[in-house]
Amino acid sequence: MQQHFSLADCDVVGFDLDHTLCRYHLPQSARLIYDSFARYLVTEKGYDEDLLILAPDSLDFCCKGLVLDIEEGNFLKLAEDGTVLRASHGTKSMTPEEILETYGRREWKHFNTVSGMVSRTAKYYLYDNYFDLPGALLCARVVDSLDQHDQKKYDFWKDMVAAIQHNYKISAFKEDCGTYFPEVKNHPDKYLQRCPESVKKWLKQMKNAGKILLLITSSHSDYCRLLCEHVLGHDFEEYFDILITNALKPGFFSHTPNQRPFRTLENDEEQDALLSLDKPGWYSQGNAIQLFDLLKKMTGKLDPKVVYFGDSMHSDIFPARHYSNWETVFILEELLGDKVTVPTKAESEPLEKKGKYE
Repeated sequence: MQQHFSLADCDVVGFDLDHTLCRYHLPQSARLIYDSFARYLVTEKGYDEDLLILAPDSLDFCCKGLVLDIEEGNFLKLAEDGTVLRASHGTKSMTPEEILETYGRREWKHFNTVSGMVSRTAKYYLYDNYFDLPGALLCARVVDSLDQHDQKKYDFWKDMVAAIQHNYKISAFKEDCGTYFPEVKNHPDKYLQRCPESVKKWLKQMKNAGKILLLITSSHSDYCRLLCEHVLGHDFEEYFDILITNALKPGFFSHTPNQRPFRTLENDEEQDALLSLDKPGWYSQGNAIQLFDLLKKMTGKLDPKVVYFGDSMHSDIFPARHYSNWETVFILEELLGDKVTVPTKAESEPLEKKGKYE
């Protein structure tokens, strides 16, 4: 991979939507997501009602890169070499001695699959996006509850998956199903940040300069429309040449064309499968190979240079680079929270002891 590239050299500029072009008010959306999962577990699966009560700072437990070891009920933060840096059992931090006793100094047994494309199995779950991250706290509290009742087996995961599917299934927005979509629909300003005028101007400048602009999101078209109208305006379609919703990333990049064709949309309902992608427009599902064939026609180049902006290493950055050889730009919201300060020479503490976030 090249260390540097220029946006000016790119023929095509693509964007993810959620947490990339559309920023959320994270404290509010995290609480909503937590509540939506917890309410399902309590009302549909009979879990303890205490899960619905949340201390103000308890969501600080959640951070991207957590791995839930489902069999043990442990949450892990892994080092680059796959060893366990920190861990908690439920919400309770494990001591270095407990970590050593449980995991040793060796690479965690599932590390090779976690560091590849597989992040969801019956044995572990990798949290790398804000849509499921608040569920980490909920799962940790469920482990605490099971421990209190002396249950040695952690078999809650199937219920957690059901909670996620109930709230985020494709029809949920249209049917006002679950807690998440009805709340965002009714109070978009509470959860969504409007796109700055400078960003909208930049998008228009790129399009006016002859670049092709893409929007590729795994959100369904009805939710995409709500977000885009709120953060970009009712003319949002004018910013993009091609809009692809329900893209089902990372499969959009990694699956072959005959597995997932593009589909047209009518009133946000998917229509018949297309044999190929022949013109710009709004589509659903699809795959990167047929998209690239269209981009070659639109640019008149055999190998147009594409860059893609996204916030998920698993769904956006790794697959776009690895399978499609696109340049990628990783949007990392956490950088805004850690204001970088340069230590002055007068400070007594040596630099190597500083930098919790280094």
